[in-house]
Amino acid sequence: MICNEVDYEIIGEEMQIVEVELDPGETVIAEAGVMNYMEEGIMFDTKLGDGSNPNEGFFGKLLSAGKRAIASESVFMTHFTNTGAGKKRVAFAAPYPGKIIPVDLDKFGGVIYCQKDAFLCAALGTKIDIAFNKRLGVGFFGGEGFILEKLVGDGMVFIHAGGTIVKKELHGESLRVDTGCLVAFSEGIDYSIERAGKLKSMIFGGEGLFLATLRGNGVVYLQSLPFSRLADRIIESAPDMGGKQVGEGSVLGGLGKLFESD
Repeated sequence: MICNEVDYEIIGEEMQIVEVELDPGETVIAEAGVMNYMEEGIMFDTKLGDGSNPNEGFFGKLLSAGKRAIASESVFMTHFTNTGAGKKRVAFAAPYPGKIIPVDLDKFGGVIYCQKDAFLCAALGTKIDIAFNKRLGVGFFGGEGFILEKLVGDGMVFIHAGGTIVKKELHGESLRVDTGCLVAFSEGIDYSIERAGKLKSMIFGGEGLFLATLRGNGVVYLQSLPFSRLADRIIESAPDMGGKQVGEGSVLGGLGKLFESD
């Protein structure tokens, strides 16, 4: 299926939204719960599957939904269609601060891989599939987990990254990154997990036990603030069950709780 051609505008700097302009009868698909606003004339429908193959039948859709369920993704996707007479707009936003990356799949050979929670929305006709990585090391230690999302088509897709985005183009080189900082990469990139230096560095270095190594020819997108890091800091700063909390910047920090009275 040929993807719809969509016009878009990315609004904002640090907490961006993408506003997609739809012609009459045109449709864009999105993850459930990411819609921000839409103009009158746009109708939405929650469906089982991405709609890339209208003739796949119920069992084909069920199989696709099952693969997404394995990846802990919603089995449903929302289809937004312009049923009005003129151009209409619908906007999508990610659930945490960061940037939105517009990717023209036609310029990436029709395929790009991304971490499972990075996909935001795409032109109708884009196939949202699950890529099972054959290397067990990647599955056990990779920040993206054993499963990556595989986006296939010839139209626009939009993925989200936390913090600042860095785009790297590899021409036979290799790049080692924190596993959580990897957002997406094109075909031609080989993704593996390797030990992060010597044993002392692995335990006390603070960079985790393993790093992702990317080799080959293609494009890699990185993020400066993985959501897991942000969540860890929020949890560390949250009050304990008793409602007590040492102030931020305290010299004692968590040690101060040892001297607190009931």
